[in-house]
Amino acid sequence: MGLRKIGRLAAAGLLLLGAVPGPVAAAEPAVATFAGGCFWCMEPPYDKLEGVISTTSGYTGGDKENPTYGEVSAGGTGHYEALQVVYDPARVSYQQLLVLFWHNVDPLDAGGQFCDRGDQYRTAIFVHDEEQRRLAEESKQYLEQAGGFDKPIVTPILPAGPFYPAETYHQDYYEKNPLRYKFYRYSCGRDARLEALWGELAGKP
Repeated sequence: MGLRKIGRLAAAGLLLLGAVPGPVAAAEPAVATFAGGCFWCMEPPYDKLEGVISTTSGYTGGDKENPTYGEVSAGGTGHYEALQVVYDPARVSYQQLLVLFWHNVDPLDAGGQFCDRGDQYRTAIFVHDEEQRRLAEESKQYLEQAGGFDKPIVTPILPAGPFYPAETYHQDYYEKNPLRYKFYRYSCGRDARLEALWGELAGKP
């Protein structure tokens, strides 16, 4: 099955998945954590989403405390490059965050994301409570059943653990270095692959 066909089927399925419950009544800010390859590229979609209060690029899932970018990028620490999202549940639901996550990653790639290879660039959903786990598992199961993919979805759902913010220069990199960011994103093939997988829904909530 060609990628264009897969993309059309996946997009059709996510249109249904996108019909998720909306925000809840007034509540305290909540936290969600996602790994989607290069954290520079995961910040912009969430920063643009109404109801997101803040995003922080960082490292999670590994054994070493307070790892540096050099240590994580070299591999061996067990960490993922990840994004921690603080959001207002009264304005955006966790389900909406999940839909945006899927549309910004290649969930079929077990070896990294796009041009970035290695365990530190794998995808994962890190859940902070049982409700997040339930919703994440439901969304993954839906994609497995209705996505039309020719490979299994390899994105794991893992318990959230310590999260270490990345160095300051990594935060909001797309705003601080827009030309370098755009060149990196293009040359890495991220947008081309997302469009092939998700069609018109690529990168959208």
